[in-house]
Order: sequence, then structure tokens, then C-alpha cells
Amino acid sequence: MIKDKIETAPREEIEKLQLERLKDTLQRVYTLNRFYRDSFDKLKLKPEDINSLEDIQKLPFTTKKDLRAHYPFGFFTVSMESILRIHSSSGTTGKPTVVGYTENDLNMWNELMARVYFMAGVDSRDVIHNAYGYGLFTGGLGFHYGAEKIGATIVPASGGFTKRQLMLMRDFRATVLASTPSFALHLAEVAQKSGENFKKDYSLRVGIFGAEPTSQGLKDAVSKAWGIKYFEVYGLSEIIGPGVSCSCEHSNKLHIFEDHFLAEIIDPQTGEVLEDGEFGELVITTLTKQAMPIIRYRTGDITALDKKPCRCGRTMVKMDSVIGRVDDMLIVNGVNVYPSQVEHIISLVDEVSLNYQIVAEKRGYLDKLEVVVELAKEIPENKISALKKLLENEFLNHLYINTDVTLTKPNTLQRSMGKAIRVVDKREIK
Repeated sequence: MIKDKIETAPREEIEKLQLERLKDTLQRVYTLNRFYRDSFDKLKLKPEDINSLEDIQKLPFTTKKDLRAHYPFGFFTVSMESILRIHSSSGTTGKPTVVGYTENDLNMWNELMARVYFMAGVDSRDVIHNAYGYGLFTGGLGFHYGAEKIGATIVPASGGFTKRQLMLMRDFRATVLASTPSFALHLAEVAQKSGENFKKDYSLRVGIFGAEPTSQGLKDAVSKAWGIKYFEVYGLSEIIGPGVSCSCEHSNKLHIFEDHFLAEIIDPQTGEVLEDGEFGELVITTLTKQAMPIIRYRTGDITALDKKPCRCGRTMVKMDSVIGRVDDMLIVNGVNVYPSQVEHIISLVDEVSLNYQIVAEKRGYLDKLEVVVELAKEIPENKISALKKLLENEFLNHLYINTDVTLTKPNTLQRSMGKAIRVVDKREIK
């Protein structure tokens, strides 16, 4: 289903609208935000110097470090009297990034989430089990108010309490599951151990998943375990929350809602803008936010853009699933390794589960990579050695690095209740 006509508009119309809104946004931040005014002035730039979408490359990037340096409200362009809600990141590696929303911002966010639901074929007849976290994290409330916008029934389950979640999904006859993919797989695993009949006991038909980089193998595993259609949503709190883009029924790539966001892909090392189809760091400029517009924000997410029209009829640019983050990428003896690459290789081997951990260490002057993988079920000891060698060969063939594989018994690795933490880097930074 397509909610708004702009989603299928000709590229020329979309880009004309983007430029109009970009100019308005630049005037807003230059007039109302000291950080951007100082940044522009240092480059001797004025908002009126930007006369095409390509001209945005003249402007400086905004980083998470910038947001934290102006904690808590230094990026707001409205007074606190106009702020209806505040969200923030966890702040586990420093001060949190703080985001404010005006009434207009919240209405726009709800509209975008309504588009997400429409894209997944969800409407007012559905019961949505929302297992994203509520609170300062944007996921829970983003999905919540979007569901109310389309008139669907929302169950605000939040995270954790696995058995209680399963009970609510069964008893309330949920038709839609909204969660991280790793938690969805964990739910399925617990239900399976309890001997539940997925077809008889549950009514799920659709899942909308996001908030962590995910391989195609994990997507397929979630879809197969629950017997549902898998849709992927993307967003981040600094931009709006979930609702920046979503996949449709005809493509695994995610349509970016370009009437509200301008996307670029850059080389994370040089900052150079890359061509469509090239993988690099996603940079987003908001085009309609009032409380906290943000210019050329470096998301840290690795993806690629595709402007070819989709079979669904949408003409808005598509982004690949995020394959990893710039800060999650491991450089092992000169080779770039993303967790999603490791996960995809593991998904090709039936005897192991998708519960794994990547451990990087120094052995003398060289990097050494160990992948700890959980067996899907107990297997004879005499087969473990062959399975270990098989996986090590697969990693060598696909990643071009030597990897030590450690196989553990089923249910020994810690399960994730939210975003999966896959990488442990023990190398000393000198």
C-alpha cells in the first residue's frame, strides 16, 4: 500500500521539493543556531550560496561529537516552550545526544511511521505487538504513535520478559511483531522450546524489524521461524527515530522518505561523496524538522544508495540494509570485517545457530580473529572438528583472513534483549 502521492512522484518533482525545503532549513539553522552560523561563517558561506542539491557538499558535516559538545539543548532552534517531547541516546560512551520535538515534528514523525505501516501492509484491522523499548529510546514511542495514527491496536509490551511477551502475543492475537530481529529470533527460540505450535498458537503475519545491522541470513531465519513477512525499518534518534526508511514487499532495500530527508553516501575516511551503488557512510540532512534541524549528519552506518524505480511504484531513493557501523568495523591485518559479513557466512551452515561473538586479539604483531559460534543442537564430538574446519574455510574464502572458530554447546552464549553486541575487541590501542 502507498500512503502519500509524493512517494511515487517523478524524480524531478522530489528533487525540486528537496531543494526548496533545504533552502528553508539552511536559513533556519543559520538564523537560529549558533553552531551552524559559526560553521558557515568559517567557510564564508551563506544559505543563499546553496542553489542546487549538489551544493550541499560545500557545507560541513555534523557529528555525534558536535551534538554532545552542545549538550543538552545547544542544537535546538526553538524555545523550550515549543518543545513537546525530548528523547535521547543511551549515552553509554559519553553524554547522551538529546533531541527535541515540536508539535509539528511529532505530527510529521507519526505520518512517517504511518507510511512504514502502510508499506508493510498493516492497517486498522491489525494488532501490533510492540517489543521496542519505551522511554528515552525513540523506538517504542515511534511505533506506538504511528500505530495509533493508522487506527491499529497497539500492545505496548516494550522489551524483556520473554515468556510474558509470548503470552501476550498468543492471547491478544497479535498480527504484527515490531522488535529488533535478534529479539524476534530469541522469542521464537523460547516458544519452540516450550513446544508451542506456531501456526496454531500465534496469529502473526508481518514483522517490522530494525535498530541493528542485520544479515540476510538473520532476516531469513526470523521470517522462517515465525512464518511471517519480514520488513525492515531504519532510523536514528538524531534524525527523527524510526521512520527514515523502510523496505517494501518488492525489495529488500529500504525506501528513504526523501521529502523529509536528503541522503548522501561518503567515504568515511576522506569525506568524499560517493557514486550511487558504492558502499560508504550514510549522511542525512533533515528537511522539515523544526525543533532540531540537522545538516549533513554523519550517521556512522555503512550502506549504499539506489535511485532506480521500484516495482512497488515508489520512486524515492532506496538504501541497502546497513551492513555495519564505521565504529563496529574491524580492521584485521588490513582487511575490513563487518559483523553482518560474519553472520551471513554462519547462516549458510545448518548445524550452527545465529548466536555468535567476534573476538579480536593481538598475537605478537599480528591481529587474530576468533569467532565463537553456538551449535544449533548437540552433535557428536567426532563431527565438531570437521564443522570447525568447514567454517574456518568459509571465512577464509569470503573474508580472505584466517579465523579461529570455537564451537560452543546450544544455549551457552548470552541472548540479546535489544540490540545485539557482537564484537569484542581486545587489542590494545597505543
